[in-house]
Order: sequence, then C-alpha cells, then structure tokens
Amino acid sequence: MTATETKTLQAAAPVLSVQNLTTSFLVDGEWRPVVRDVSFSVAPGETVAIVGESGSGKSVTSLSIMRLLQPDSSRIEGRITLGGRDLLSLPESEMRKVRGNDVSMIFQEPMTSLNPLFTIGDQISEALLCHKDMSAAQAKAETIRLLEKVRIPSAASRFDEYPHRFSGGMRQRVMIAMALASKPKLLIADEPTTALDVTIQGQILDLIKMLQDEEGTSVLFITHDMGVVAEIADRTVVMYRGEQVETGATADIFHRGRHPYTRALLSAVPVLGSMQAYERPLRFPVVNTATGLSDTPVEVPDTVTKDRPILEVKGLTKRFDIHSGLFGRLNGRVHAVENVSFDLFAGETLSLVGESGCGKSTTGRAIMRLIEPDQGSVTVEGRDMLALDKREMREMRKSVQMIFQDPFASLNPRMTVGQAIAEPYLEHGMGAPREAREVVADMLRKVGLTPDMASRYPHEFSGGQRQRICIARALALQPKVIVADESVSALDVSIKAQVINLMLDLQQSLNLAFLFISHDMAVVERVSHRVAVMYLGEIVEIGPRAAVFGNPQHDYTRKLMAAVPVPDPDRRREKRMAASDELKSPIRAAGYVPPKRRYQVAGEGHFFQIAG
Repeated sequence: MTATETKTLQAAAPVLSVQNLTTSFLVDGEWRPVVRDVSFSVAPGETVAIVGESGSGKSVTSLSIMRLLQPDSSRIEGRITLGGRDLLSLPESEMRKVRGNDVSMIFQEPMTSLNPLFTIGDQISEALLCHKDMSAAQAKAETIRLLEKVRIPSAASRFDEYPHRFSGGMRQRVMIAMALASKPKLLIADEPTTALDVTIQGQILDLIKMLQDEEGTSVLFITHDMGVVAEIADRTVVMYRGEQVETGATADIFHRGRHPYTRALLSAVPVLGSMQAYERPLRFPVVNTATGLSDTPVEVPDTVTKDRPILEVKGLTKRFDIHSGLFGRLNGRVHAVENVSFDLFAGETLSLVGESGCGKSTTGRAIMRLIEPDQGSVTVEGRDMLALDKREMREMRKSVQMIFQDPFASLNPRMTVGQAIAEPYLEHGMGAPREAREVVADMLRKVGLTPDMASRYPHEFSGGQRQRICIARALALQPKVIVADESVSALDVSIKAQVINLMLDLQQSLNLAFLFISHDMAVVERVSHRVAVMYLGEIVEIGPRAAVFGNPQHDYTRKLMAAVPVPDPDRRREKRMAASDELKSPIRAAGYVPPKRRYQVAGEGHFFQIAG
C-alpha cells in the first residue's frame, strides 16, 4: 500500500475504534487483567493485524470486541465503537443483531464452528434468514452465490453436503462465506490459516484480499505468523503479555521495529531461501526478548555416518479399503502410501514434506508399525521390522521412537511428567525404579528443563515445554531413529525455534537420525540434510536439501515453495502461484493397478518423478 493510500485510510472515520481496552477474568475471587490498556482503530477497507504469541492477549482482544466472553466471569473496560456505536453499552439483544450483521468472525478451527448435523447450505442460509428480510429460496440462491464467490467448486451441488465431506481448506472457505453473508463492515479473522497447509493457507489469504478489494470490508487479522502479517496487513499491533508494545504501518514494523519483542518475533521467523550460503542445518538465533538482540546463527556440525543406512525403507505401500452398502462390498481403496523407498543415515535429518493427505504421516506410522503396511520392507540396523513378531517388535521399538504433533494428547493427564518419562524405561526392563529416577532427571536436563519438574502434571506446562517432555520420553530408551510427525507445527514461532534448536543439539550429541515430517517448507529447509517431497502417496522428488530447494524439478515441489508466505511487506500485493484446486483424491477403484513410475536424475542423489 502506498503512503498516499495509507493517509487516505487514516483520514477516514474508523469502522472500529478500540480505546483503553482492559479485559479481566475472575480468578479465586479476584479480577485479574489479561489485556491491559489496548488502543487501536481499523479504517474502512483496511487490514490491521494483531500479532503475538500464545498468551499475549490477542484472541481475548477479539473476543472482547465481539462480547463473546462469559459475562459472569469476565469484565471488559474501556470503549469499543463500531460505526460510531458503543458496543459495550448495548444490551445483549442489540449485540446479537450486531454479530454476524455488522461484524463477523472467522475462527481458527472451522469444524468447531460448523454444526456437523446440518448441511453447509442450511448453516449459511441461517445467517441470511436471521439478519436479512428474504425468503428461503432467496437465501438459498444467495448462499450458492457466496459459495461460488469463495471458490467452492460445483457450489450448487454441494449446498446439501455436510461439513465432514469438505477438506480443511474448503471448510474454512465455508466459514468465510458465512462470515461475509450479511456484508459486514468488519471481519475479524482469528488465526484462520494456522491449521492449514501452506498452499491452502495461500489460497485463503488471496481469497480474503480479493473479497476485501471487491466488498471494501475492513479486516482485523489475529495471528502469530509474521509471514502472514507481511502479506496481508496494512498496519500491525504487536502484543506481549497482555499489553500493546508497538503499533505502526506494517512496513515500519518490519524494517524499523523498535521494541525488543518485535525484533525477537521477526528474528525467529525462518525465511525460505535463506539457507543458500549454508551446507548443513542451521540453528535458529537465540533472541533476548528484553533487548531484541540475537546471537549469530550457527551451522550444526556434521555427524552423518554414510557407511550404512540405519533405516532402509523399500517399496512401502499402505492402502485402506472402502466398503459400502448393506453387505459391506469393497468398492474402492485409499492409496495412502504407494511404493515409497528411501534411506536414512545415523546423524542425518531426512524431511518428508507435503500437504495433508499426501501420505507422509501414514508413512511414519507404517514405519513404526502403528499401522501394518501392505507391502514393502522397513529395515533398522539390518533387521526387517515387518518380519518381527510382537515380542521382537517391542524390543525393536527401543531403537525407533516417535514424537507426535500434539504433546498434550500424547501425555497422560493423570501421570506426572516424571512417571510419563520413566514409564517406557521401566516397561522395557531397562532398569530399576531408582535408576529410572536418575534417567528422568538426566533427560529433563537434556531437554532444557529441571529435575524438580518431574513431580508436575502436563497441564502445568506450556505447549513448548510439553513437547520437550515428549522428546525426553522418546530419548529415555536411547533410540537411534526418531520419527518426528509435525512435532513443531502447532508451536508459536519462538517456541518452535527453541524446540528445533534442541532437536539439532541432541542430534549432534547423540548422533540421532530424524525422519522429520512437516508441511512447513521454511522450517524443513532449515533443519534438513535431505528432503523427500510427497504427493498422492508417492515421493515425487528427493535429494539433498540444497539441490531440492535451489533447483526444484517437480511441478508440485515448485508449487509448495511458491505458496510459502514471505515475511516482507514490500511483496504484499504479489499474487502467489496458489491454484484454487486442492490436493487430488488418493481414492482409486478396487481393481486399480498403479503405473510403474519413472525417475530422472537431476544431480548427485537428486531424483524426480517424470510423467509416463
């Protein structure tokens, strides 16, 4: 946005004005403020981003504006005006008319916002019938028009479908259609792309920008992703521990940010293409949030042992049968993993990257035999894991451990973290309870925690700390290989940097081999020695990290890279190569035989799939 356009926006009367907002919650009989003295405005047609990590108060700010907090346990002070009306003085009956009509909200997880018992069409039509004077037939016609506007293919035929029939990206498009149904003056988007793959995220961001240009809607965008902020926001509000620490034009925030926390946030963002000068994985700079100063990024010393792979995967195939009808007739199969082969060496990180549904997580689970593969071989230190019986497999699992995406779901809430870390050690008979306590203390130190934390429960830790605990539990068995399945994708940017640095340090000191499963291309570039790109259950490109990122050969690899948001506001108006189609379906007819794939050599160790 030009300086003239920015001045024009600021000169117009704001659509939303927030002045001295303080929100408190009732805790143990006391009012404790979680948002303190926040002030900002949103002009007509402007996008303002509120950025900060979990606990910064950004989502509470948006919920305060919508007055969606429990009135008996929350208190909102200050002044919030929308189109000149003071929202805090309105009775609840009037506020219900404002919500969805003058201001709408898109939440992070669409499946928690969509009712699974009602069709998509009925749910959007409800918003229209509630706020507009129109018949059911008119509401249906307008709903189909909205679905077409948000690029839902075959919108008319999908009016009567239920939410579970839509992918994550399509469900988020439905939420946008519902939010825009009444042509609101203000759209609040609370982390609307955090859970989405990079290409789908790109489509959603482009869609919001396009609809904003067409409708002139103002947008308040809540996020912790600085790449998204750079791409979509005219102005930015930075929040830290409930306070507004910096506000200004997005370009100024990025290029001339003054507050140490702002600089810390920007320093922790991995930038695609920044690894060209480095041969090996690179630690994230450690940033002091009090000063904003960061250390110099350090390459991780090479510990890769190339004499013999520690993990060999050959022809791995997994298909899921689809049955239908009264007698459960087989009518198709999901080809989740199709003839996947790769090697992994001690001390090496091989990243499996691709969108949801490409088969990367199924590959990881099949290697661990959490699901049984249909074909292929998985060899660890010369032993075929698929040929082992239950007792032998239990023993082999000491060598191969897995870290999952959601650490809270991985930890038993009734067990202390000390018990959780000690459990696999004791179950495998690796020592007595007294020795287990020593191992727990040692593992907690290794992951940057303290031994006294062993007596606490999972809910007493932050998300980043819980992921460290899951890493400590995996390390307790002294594994040779760790399968990390989206292990940092749910973490805030600075916490993500800390956990990745920890994994790199442990790899160096313990000579661990990582199979790093992710859809975050910028992080993958930072941590990998080699990269394998998956599409529809198959590896379409594999090679050294520098070769795959510096000279991508397959169209799908280039598509993934083009969709990554760039933390540079000067490129904000660029349209990325984000096609509106989503990942094709891996469902095939029951008798389908996949064609034999051909690969071409692009360089040393660099192969890509070719058509035919």
